Amino acid sequence: MDKASGAVDDLVKQYLGNNNSRIEKLPQSGSDRIYFRVFEGNNTLIATYSDNVKENDTFIQFSAHFKALQLPVPAVLAVNTAQTAYLQQDLGHASLLNQLEHYGQNEIVFTLFKKSLQQLAYMQIKGHAGFNYNWCITAKEFGKQAIMSDLLYCKYYFLDTLKLPYDKQALLDDFENLSTYLTQTEYKYFMFRDFQSRNIIVNNDEVFFIDFQGGMKGALQYDVASLLWQAKAELSDEWKQNLLHFYIDTIDGLLDKPVNRPLFVQQYDGYVLIRLLQVLGAYGFRGLFERKAHFLSSIPLALKNLQSFLSQTPNRLPLPEFDKILAIISSDEMISRFTPVQANAQTPLVVTIKSFSYKKGIPADASSNGGGFVFDCRGILNPGRFDEYKKLSGKDKPVIDFLEQQTQMIPFLNSAFDMADISVEDYIKRGFSSLCINFGCTGGQHRSVYGAEQMARHLKNKYKVSIVLEHTNQQNWVK
Repeated sequence: MDKASGAVDDLVKQYLGNNNSRIEKLPQSGSDRIYFRVFEGNNTLIATYSDNVKENDTFIQFSAHFKALQLPVPAVLAVNTAQTAYLQQDLGHASLLNQLEHYGQNEIVFTLFKKSLQQLAYMQIKGHAGFNYNWCITAKEFGKQAIMSDLLYCKYYFLDTLKLPYDKQALLDDFENLSTYLTQTEYKYFMFRDFQSRNIIVNNDEVFFIDFQGGMKGALQYDVASLLWQAKAELSDEWKQNLLHFYIDTIDGLLDKPVNRPLFVQQYDGYVLIRLLQVLGAYGFRGLFERKAHFLSSIPLALKNLQSFLSQTPNRLPLPEFDKILAIISSDEMISRFTPVQANAQTPLVVTIKSFSYKKGIPADASSNGGGFVFDCRGILNPGRFDEYKKLSGKDKPVIDFLEQQTQMIPFLNSAFDMADISVEDYIKRGFSSLCINFGCTGGQHRSVYGAEQMARHLKNKYKVSIVLEHTNQQNWVK
């Protein structure tokens, strides 16, 4: 059992006082935190594991403060002695983004966005009263230094990787001017910092907030910008405008004096830009540096979002060098550079992906093309060595968790994706009809199966290409 699973298992036994609970690892997101769902009869809990003790303590303190004010956050129920694992209420499975993707932009989802903004306003303003900002994990306030940090994050991890020619000192001067302007706001309260639809849980038509450990004191506008301009959500311009005005109406009833609406909206536009660039920096780091496929594929969405924003806000603070760079990275040419070629109904390419056992040999390529890739997974720790996995395959969740958490399978596959992508893109452009990709391991049951499944998912999602997936040793698996 790995460190995270062991710590959570011990805490669950300590809290529930029995060994009958079922613990299921949840898919990991962009952070290093590991989440589990704990099943106890008809009830469920969420367990969180992280080696970042300060971050854990921050979330626990924040949650207690907001819960005492009856704000929609999970209650923390138990914490282990090392403060590396804690249990909290399970608020449900469905995020606001899930609802948006399922129903589209209809009246039900619009109402959920309004509820989210209303509860956000309460959390920001009511939650600010008596809040101890010494708990904050990074900085007490999202002020000039923090704004500059976000801008430089985008510069280092996105702009500089593109090797664009620009006047570095002039750009830094523009960053300085923009950050100075944005700190001159009277609307500074609690700032969630990552207020997006993935962090809003919908349960019985009510909304609840998670993952607010990065919060600090800051401008009210930042969180609204984060939600309404989330690239993945792709909200219509009409929704963005209506929801923004609804939010301003809400805070107008909570603040001591009426909101200066023109100034609020002008500064809101500035924080939209900051948020869009912070996201680009994150995608650049996770995608261009760490080579994580999900983040690479998100870059075109983020660039289109930036392009849309810039076209709607021509009267921004004059920042000559910055504006020049923004025009380049939001251009159709730049978006096209990061947008992978995709197959359509007329594309002849079929990618055949197979898992196999080296004991039986590499599968033959029956196409006229020949060649392709053979990835040897035998350098990855074999789950088949452990009794609990021997009768399972690479499609079963316990094996998947083992490979993702306790082996080098993820970096191995990221490298395989990089190589296969080059051929797939070229073959689509040139009209080739076939490509073979094989994954082999000792028995053709665990590592190779998982690798083949993940490659098929990756190519289908990224290129919409036709896939034939075959596990050649499947008939020998013992179930």
